[in-house]
Amino acid sequence: MKKLYNTVDKRILKEQIAQSAVKRTTLSFYKYWPIRQPAFFRDYLYEHWSELGVLGRIYVSAEGINAQLSVPDENFDRFREDLFSVSFLDGVRLNIAVRQDNRAFFKLIIKVRRKIVADGIDDPSFNPANTGVHLSAEKFNELATREGTILIDMRNHYESEVGHFKGAVCPDADTFRDEIAMVEKMLEGKENNNIVMYCTGGIRCEKASAYLKHKGFPHVHQLEGGIIKYARDVREAGLENLFVGVNFVFDERLAERISADVIARCHQCGNPYDQHKNCKNEACHLLFIQCPACAQAFEDCCSADCRHTASLPEEAQRALRREKRTPRNIYRKGRSENLKYKPAMPGENQP
Repeated sequence: MKKLYNTVDKRILKEQIAQSAVKRTTLSFYKYWPIRQPAFFRDYLYEHWSELGVLGRIYVSAEGINAQLSVPDENFDRFREDLFSVSFLDGVRLNIAVRQDNRAFFKLIIKVRRKIVADGIDDPSFNPANTGVHLSAEKFNELATREGTILIDMRNHYESEVGHFKGAVCPDADTFRDEIAMVEKMLEGKENNNIVMYCTGGIRCEKASAYLKHKGFPHVHQLEGGIIKYARDVREAGLENLFVGVNFVFDERLAERISADVIARCHQCGNPYDQHKNCKNEACHLLFIQCPACAQAFEDCCSADCRHTASLPEEAQRALRREKRTPRNIYRKGRSENLKYKPAMPGENQP
């Protein structure tokens, strides 16, 4: 029986991608749709897409699908044909990445989850299909800058830290689940305001805008296709770009530059810089911002302790990980006492 998962060491896979001459297109898509048999659908996708050389991270659940992936250019037409052959995905919007990089993904991961976006919502009367009004880039620019509009970044703190729309409120949230609750409380008494939301590709705003409408906010809007589509549309239409900095993405690239502005700073020295990385110490793996000078001084680590651990022989590092003597920070996303220059969040003053 064919294995419907990858068993090759990730270091080997990364090296294979680095050496490959195959040109790829990085893209994302999502669709909220009731899927009766998520596990069966997951296996169907893996079998079909692995044959096409598709790489990426895809989540399937009873509420739909959320996919970030890269496709060999030579197989792109076949991939799109296969994707559109699924009835509820026929014609689904494909968000082509602003910055292409053949090394965005190095293996195919398709997982079944309870939800495609963890939201913490447990209300049987909530209808996620009743979303806010979708705005084109042009309409977004007009409404986002109108007096009285509340513009909300529905991403996490480490995403908005390196890039956001001018005038946006950027809640200091660790997760989407946290942010929905924060935004609901923040908007108490502002039911008559125009509310405009945005995120990376639109999937979080689909859920968040519907939830705010469910909670009694009638004037809710969302940026269609998120930052990714907006960046392409304003460039092609010659519109003013209201986004400053880089767009954080959840793959090996970690960012797409949208404007030349550098609005963040290195978490270790405080100098202007806006590129994230993960701590080289596998027992830590903290996501943080590190400039080239600090990368050299700390050897790609977030602290002197991690630098020391990463310098040990691999077997010694594995032993420390087994003993769990160093806390693994992969889920902390820039939250560490070792980081001296974690700034106050932009737009932290509430509307």
